[in-house]
Amino acid sequence: MKAFVLDHYRKNGRLTLTDVDAPRAGQHDVVVEIHAAGVNLVDAKIRDGEFKLVLPYKLPIIMGNDVAGVVTQVGSQVSAFKPGDTVYARPDTNRIGTFAESIAIHERDVAHAPANLTIQQAASIPLVALTAWQALIETARLTAGQKVFIQAGSGGVGTVAIQLAKHLGATVATTCSPASFDLVRGLGADVVIDYKSQDFETELSGYDVVLHSQDTAALTKSLRILKPGGILVSISGPPDPAFAEQVGAPWFVGLALRALSRGVRAQAKRLGVRYSFLFMRADGEQLQEITGLIESGVIRPLVDRAFDFEATNEALAYVETGRTKGKVVIAVKQQPDR
Repeated sequence: MKAFVLDHYRKNGRLTLTDVDAPRAGQHDVVVEIHAAGVNLVDAKIRDGEFKLVLPYKLPIIMGNDVAGVVTQVGSQVSAFKPGDTVYARPDTNRIGTFAESIAIHERDVAHAPANLTIQQAASIPLVALTAWQALIETARLTAGQKVFIQAGSGGVGTVAIQLAKHLGATVATTCSPASFDLVRGLGADVVIDYKSQDFETELSGYDVVLHSQDTAALTKSLRILKPGGILVSISGPPDPAFAEQVGAPWFVGLALRALSRGVRAQAKRLGVRYSFLFMRADGEQLQEITGLIESGVIRPLVDRAFDFEATNEALAYVETGRTKGKVVIAVKQQPDR
Protein backbone atom coordinates (compact mmCIF):
# COMPACT_ATOMS: atom_id res chain seq x y z
CA MET A 1 0.00 0.00 0.00
CA LYS A 2 0.99 3.66 -0.33
CA ALA A 3 2.01 5.67 2.72
CA PHE A 4 3.81 8.88 3.67
CA VAL A 5 6.85 7.97 5.72
CA LEU A 6 9.25 9.91 7.95
CA ASP A 7 12.77 8.71 7.11
CA HIS A 8 14.73 11.07 9.37
CA TYR A 9 14.04 14.04 11.60
CA ARG A 10 14.45 17.40 9.89
CA LYS A 11 12.78 20.74 10.48
CA ASN A 12 10.43 21.56 7.60
CA GLY A 13 11.46 18.31 5.90
CA ARG A 14 9.26 16.40 3.51
CA LEU A 15 7.63 13.05 4.10
CA THR A 16 8.33 10.35 1.51
CA LEU A 17 5.50 8.68 -0.41
CA THR A 18 6.43 5.03 -0.72
CA ASP A 19 5.13 1.46 -0.81
CA VAL A 20 4.88 -0.38 2.52
CA ASP A 21 3.38 -3.66 3.66
CA ALA A 22 -0.34 -3.60 4.36
CA PRO A 23 -1.21 -4.06 8.06
CA ARG A 24 -2.67 -7.19 9.57
CA ALA A 25 -5.06 -7.35 12.48
CA GLY A 26 -3.77 -8.50 15.84
CA GLN A 27 -6.17 -10.20 18.24
CA HIS A 28 -7.57 -6.89 19.51
CA ASP A 29 -7.12 -4.83 16.35
CA VAL A 30 -9.37 -3.50 13.65
CA VAL A 31 -7.88 -2.81 10.23
CA VAL A 32 -9.31 0.37 8.74
CA GLU A 33 -9.29 1.28 5.06
CA ILE A 34 -8.46 4.97 5.37
CA HIS A 35 -10.78 7.31 3.51
CA ALA A 36 -9.62 10.54 5.16
CA ALA A 37 -6.97 11.67 7.61
CA GLY A 38 -6.79 14.79 9.75
CA VAL A 39 -3.64 16.92 9.77
CA ASN A 40 -2.37 18.34 13.06
CA LEU A 41 0.46 20.57 14.20
CA VAL A 42 1.79 17.64 16.23
CA ASP A 43 2.58 15.90 12.93
CA ALA A 44 5.01 18.70 12.09
CA LYS A 45 6.51 18.63 15.57
CA ILE A 46 7.14 14.89 15.32
CA ARG A 47 8.69 15.36 11.87
CA ASP A 48 10.94 18.13 13.19
CA GLY A 49 12.17 15.90 16.02
CA GLU A 50 10.70 17.95 18.87
CA PHE A 51 9.45 14.84 20.66
CA LYS A 52 12.28 12.43 19.87
CA LEU A 53 13.49 12.28 23.50
CA VAL A 54 10.10 11.36 24.94
CA LEU A 55 8.65 9.59 21.89
CA PRO A 56 11.62 7.71 20.47
CA TYR A 57 10.09 6.38 17.27
CA LYS A 58 12.10 3.87 15.31
CA LEU A 59 12.45 5.39 11.86
CA PRO A 60 11.21 5.06 9.19
CA ILE A 61 7.65 5.46 10.44
CA ILE A 62 4.32 6.18 8.76
CA MET A 63 3.02 9.56 9.89
CA GLY A 64 -0.48 10.78 10.78
CA ASN A 65 -2.62 10.94 13.94
CA ASP A 66 -6.28 11.21 12.81
CA VAL A 67 -8.29 8.74 10.76
CA ALA A 68 -11.76 7.99 9.44
CA GLY A 69 -12.60 5.06 7.25
CA VAL A 70 -14.18 1.63 6.93
CA VAL A 71 -13.27 -1.51 8.83
CA THR A 72 -11.99 -4.28 6.56
CA GLN A 73 -10.69 -6.82 9.11
CA VAL A 74 -11.12 -7.48 12.82
CA GLY A 75 -9.00 -9.52 15.22
CA SER A 76 -10.23 -12.71 16.84
CA GLN A 77 -10.99 -10.96 20.16
CA VAL A 78 -12.82 -7.96 18.69
CA SER A 79 -16.56 -7.83 19.35
CA ALA A 80 -17.55 -4.15 19.11
CA PHE A 81 -16.69 -3.71 15.41
CA LYS A 82 -17.22 -5.64 12.20
CA PRO A 83 -16.14 -5.29 8.56
CA GLY A 84 -18.11 -2.54 6.89
CA ASP A 85 -18.39 -0.30 9.97
CA THR A 86 -17.52 3.36 9.45
CA VAL A 87 -15.19 4.38 12.25
CA TYR A 88 -12.83 7.12 13.35
CA ALA A 89 -9.91 7.24 15.75
CA ARG A 90 -6.82 8.87 17.08
CA PRO A 91 -4.48 5.84 17.12
CA ASP A 92 -2.30 5.26 20.16
CA THR A 93 0.87 7.38 20.27
CA ASN A 94 2.98 4.27 19.62
CA ARG A 95 0.88 3.20 16.63
CA ILE A 96 0.43 6.32 14.53
CA GLY A 97 0.28 6.03 10.74
CA THR A 98 -2.86 7.53 9.21
CA PHE A 99 -1.17 9.12 6.18
CA ALA A 100 -1.62 5.80 4.41
CA GLU A 101 -4.20 3.66 2.66
CA SER A 102 -4.79 1.37 5.64
CA ILE A 103 -3.96 1.07 9.35
CA ALA A 104 -4.38 -1.44 12.19
CA ILE A 105 -5.66 0.12 15.43
CA HIS A 106 -6.38 -1.41 18.83
CA GLU A 107 -10.14 -1.62 19.29
CA ARG A 108 -9.98 0.39 22.55
CA ASP A 109 -8.92 3.45 20.54
CA VAL A 110 -11.68 3.26 17.92
CA ALA A 111 -15.24 4.60 17.87
CA HIS A 112 -18.14 4.47 15.46
CA ALA A 113 -18.13 7.63 13.38
CA PRO A 114 -21.01 10.10 13.81
CA ALA A 115 -23.80 9.22 11.42
CA ASN A 116 -24.43 12.87 10.56
CA LEU A 117 -20.89 13.64 9.34
CA THR A 118 -19.14 13.08 6.05
CA ILE A 119 -16.03 10.92 6.21
CA GLN A 120 -13.81 13.99 5.84
CA GLN A 121 -15.61 15.79 8.65
CA ALA A 122 -15.20 12.72 10.84
CA ALA A 123 -11.46 12.62 10.16
CA SER A 124 -11.15 16.19 11.46
CA ILE A 125 -12.49 15.34 14.90
CA PRO A 126 -10.58 12.74 16.97
CA LEU A 127 -7.35 14.42 18.07
CA VAL A 128 -8.76 17.90 18.64
CA ALA A 129 -11.95 16.71 20.31
CA LEU A 130 -10.09 14.33 22.62
CA THR A 131 -7.69 17.16 23.44
CA ALA A 132 -10.55 19.47 24.36
CA TRP A 133 -12.30 16.73 26.36
CA GLN A 134 -9.20 15.72 28.30
CA ALA A 135 -8.22 19.35 28.96
CA LEU A 136 -11.59 20.75 30.00
CA ILE A 137 -13.45 17.78 31.46
CA GLU A 138 -10.79 15.37 32.67
CA THR A 139 -8.01 17.75 33.81
CA ALA A 140 -9.65 21.11 34.56
CA ARG A 141 -13.03 19.64 35.59
CA LEU A 142 -14.77 22.64 34.07
CA THR A 143 -18.30 23.16 35.42
CA ALA A 144 -21.28 25.39 34.75
CA GLY A 145 -20.80 28.97 35.84
CA GLN A 146 -17.02 28.95 35.54
CA LYS A 147 -14.99 31.13 33.20
CA VAL A 148 -12.55 29.63 30.69
CA PHE A 149 -10.08 31.32 28.37
CA ILE A 150 -9.44 29.30 25.21
CA GLN A 151 -6.56 30.65 23.14
CA ALA A 152 -6.69 30.61 19.32
CA GLY A 153 -10.42 30.05 19.10
CA SER A 154 -10.52 29.65 15.32
CA GLY A 155 -7.98 26.81 15.27
CA GLY A 156 -8.63 23.08 15.31
CA VAL A 157 -8.64 22.59 19.08
CA GLY A 158 -10.18 26.01 19.75
CA THR A 159 -13.27 25.52 17.59
CA VAL A 160 -14.15 22.28 19.38
CA ALA A 161 -13.14 23.48 22.84
CA ILE A 162 -15.41 26.54 22.62
CA GLN A 163 -18.40 24.36 21.78
CA LEU A 164 -17.62 21.84 24.51
CA ALA A 165 -17.13 24.58 27.13
CA LYS A 166 -20.46 26.18 26.24
CA HIS A 167 -22.14 22.79 26.49
CA LEU A 168 -20.72 22.51 30.00
CA GLY A 169 -22.24 25.88 30.89
CA ALA A 170 -19.07 27.96 31.09
CA THR A 171 -18.45 31.55 30.04
CA VAL A 172 -15.90 31.45 27.21
CA ALA A 173 -13.29 34.01 26.20
CA THR A 174 -11.03 33.50 23.20
CA THR A 175 -8.54 35.21 20.89
CA CYS A 176 -8.51 35.37 17.10
CA SER A 177 -8.21 37.86 14.26
CA PRO A 178 -11.16 40.14 13.39
CA ALA A 179 -11.83 38.02 10.31
CA SER A 180 -12.81 35.15 12.63
CA PHE A 181 -14.93 37.09 15.13
CA ASP A 182 -18.25 35.96 13.65
CA LEU A 183 -16.99 32.40 13.41
CA VAL A 184 -16.04 32.03 17.08
CA ARG A 185 -19.11 33.89 18.27
CA GLY A 186 -21.21 31.49 16.23
CA LEU A 187 -19.52 28.62 18.07
CA GLY A 188 -20.46 30.16 21.41
CA ALA A 189 -17.65 32.48 22.48
CA ASP A 190 -18.87 35.18 24.88
CA VAL A 191 -15.75 37.39 24.92
CA VAL A 192 -13.67 37.76 21.75
CA ILE A 193 -10.29 39.49 21.79
CA ASP A 194 -8.34 40.66 18.75
CA TYR A 195 -4.90 39.18 19.32
CA LYS A 196 -3.39 41.68 16.88
CA SER A 197 -4.50 44.86 18.65
CA GLN A 198 -5.56 43.87 22.18
CA ASP A 199 -3.70 42.48 25.17
CA PHE A 200 -5.85 39.74 26.68
CA GLU A 201 -4.19 40.25 30.07
CA THR A 202 -5.70 43.71 30.35
CA GLU A 203 -9.11 42.44 29.20
CA LEU A 204 -9.51 39.32 31.32
CA SER A 205 -9.26 38.51 35.02
CA GLY A 206 -10.59 36.05 37.57
CA TYR A 207 -10.70 33.07 35.22
CA ASP A 208 -11.07 29.51 36.47
CA VAL A 209 -9.44 27.73 33.52
CA VAL A 210 -7.07 28.55 30.68
CA LEU A 211 -6.53 26.24 27.72
CA HIS A 212 -3.09 27.36 26.54
CA SER A 213 -1.80 26.61 23.04
CA GLN A 214 0.49 29.54 22.25
CA ASP A 215 3.98 30.77 23.14
CA THR A 216 5.81 31.41 26.42
CA ALA A 217 4.75 35.06 26.60
CA ALA A 218 1.09 34.07 26.37
CA LEU A 219 1.68 31.39 29.00
CA THR A 220 3.06 33.89 31.50
CA LYS A 221 0.17 36.30 30.93
CA SER A 222 -2.38 33.49 31.11
CA LEU A 223 -1.21 32.44 34.57
CA ARG A 224 -1.88 35.98 35.77
CA ILE A 225 -5.49 36.09 34.58
CA LEU A 226 -6.39 33.03 36.65
CA LYS A 227 -8.06 33.46 40.00
CA PRO A 228 -6.47 31.72 43.02
CA GLY A 229 -7.03 27.98 42.69
CA GLY A 230 -7.46 28.20 38.94
CA ILE A 231 -5.72 25.91 36.49
CA LEU A 232 -3.86 26.39 33.23
CA VAL A 233 -3.80 23.36 30.95
CA SER A 234 -1.12 23.67 28.27
CA ILE A 235 -1.01 21.69 25.05
CA SER A 236 2.07 23.54 23.77
CA GLY A 237 4.45 23.06 26.67
CA PRO A 238 6.62 23.02 28.50
CA PRO A 239 6.13 19.34 29.35
CA ASP A 240 6.18 18.58 33.08
CA PRO A 241 7.34 15.58 35.15
CA ALA A 242 3.85 14.05 35.05
CA PHE A 243 4.13 13.83 31.26
CA ALA A 244 7.41 11.94 31.55
CA GLU A 245 5.64 9.40 33.77
CA GLN A 246 2.69 9.19 31.37
CA VAL A 247 4.87 8.17 28.41
CA GLY A 248 7.24 6.02 30.45
CA ALA A 249 10.25 8.19 29.61
CA PRO A 250 13.69 7.27 31.00
CA TRP A 251 14.65 8.83 34.34
CA PHE A 252 17.04 11.32 32.76
CA VAL A 253 14.26 12.60 30.49
CA GLY A 254 12.08 13.07 33.56
CA LEU A 255 14.85 15.14 35.15
CA ALA A 256 15.19 17.22 31.99
CA LEU A 257 11.46 17.93 31.86
CA ARG A 258 11.43 18.79 35.54
CA ALA A 259 14.12 21.38 34.87
CA LEU A 260 12.41 22.62 31.70
CA SER A 261 9.12 23.27 33.47
CA ARG A 262 10.54 24.45 36.80
CA GLY A 263 10.07 28.13 36.00
CA VAL A 264 6.42 27.94 35.01
CA ARG A 265 5.58 25.60 37.88
CA ALA A 266 7.24 27.97 40.34
CA GLN A 267 5.38 30.95 38.90
CA ALA A 268 2.08 29.10 39.14
CA LYS A 269 2.78 28.24 42.77
CA ARG A 270 3.57 31.88 43.62
CA LEU A 271 0.27 32.96 42.07
CA GLY A 272 -1.69 30.24 43.87
CA VAL A 273 -2.74 28.53 40.64
CA ARG A 274 -1.98 25.19 38.99
CA TYR A 275 -0.09 24.28 35.85
CA SER A 276 -0.66 21.05 33.91
CA PHE A 277 0.79 19.92 30.58
CA LEU A 278 -1.47 17.77 28.40
CA PHE A 279 -0.34 15.43 25.66
CA MET A 280 -3.64 13.87 24.72
CA ARG A 281 -4.00 10.12 24.59
CA ALA A 282 -6.13 7.84 22.44
CA ASP A 283 -9.42 6.83 24.06
CA GLY A 284 -12.22 5.16 22.14
CA GLU A 285 -14.72 5.42 25.00
CA GLN A 286 -14.30 9.17 25.24
CA LEU A 287 -14.50 9.43 21.47
CA GLN A 288 -17.77 7.49 21.50
CA GLU A 289 -19.17 10.03 23.98
CA ILE A 290 -18.03 12.78 21.62
CA THR A 291 -19.89 10.97 18.82
CA GLY A 292 -23.05 11.39 20.87
CA LEU A 293 -22.45 15.13 21.28
CA ILE A 294 -21.90 15.50 17.54
CA GLU A 295 -25.01 13.54 16.61
CA SER A 296 -27.09 15.62 19.04
CA GLY A 297 -25.77 18.85 17.51
CA VAL A 298 -23.71 20.02 20.50
CA ILE A 299 -20.44 19.91 18.55
CA ARG A 300 -20.07 20.51 14.84
CA PRO A 301 -16.83 20.10 12.92
CA LEU A 302 -15.17 22.86 10.98
CA VAL A 303 -13.06 21.77 8.01
CA ASP A 304 -10.92 24.52 6.51
CA ARG A 305 -9.67 22.63 3.47
CA ALA A 306 -9.23 19.11 2.06
CA PHE A 307 -6.06 18.11 0.20
CA ASP A 308 -5.55 15.15 -2.12
CA PHE A 309 -3.50 12.30 -0.69
CA GLU A 310 -0.56 13.08 -2.96
CA ALA A 311 -0.46 16.62 -1.52
CA THR A 312 0.06 15.51 2.08
CA ASN A 313 3.27 17.53 2.44
CA GLU A 314 1.49 20.62 1.19
CA ALA A 315 -1.33 20.02 3.69
CA LEU A 316 1.21 19.84 6.50
CA ALA A 317 2.85 23.07 5.36
CA TYR A 318 -0.53 24.80 5.27
CA VAL A 319 -1.26 23.77 8.87
CA GLU A 320 2.11 25.17 9.91
CA THR A 321 1.14 28.64 8.67
CA GLY A 322 -1.20 28.93 11.66
CA ARG A 323 -3.87 30.51 9.49
CA THR A 324 -6.34 27.65 9.31
CA LYS A 325 -9.92 28.00 10.47
CA GLY A 326 -10.77 24.67 11.97
CA LYS A 327 -9.08 21.53 10.64
CA VAL A 328 -7.27 20.45 7.50
CA VAL A 329 -7.91 16.96 6.15
CA ILE A 330 -6.44 14.67 3.52
CA ALA A 331 -8.78 12.82 1.15
CA VAL A 332 -6.99 9.47 1.02
CA LYS A 333 -9.67 7.60 -0.88
CA GLN A 334 -11.44 9.53 -3.61
CA GLN A 335 -15.10 8.50 -3.68
CA PRO A 336 -18.52 10.00 -3.09
CA ASP A 337 -19.04 10.70 0.62
CA ARG A 338 -21.63 8.84 2.56
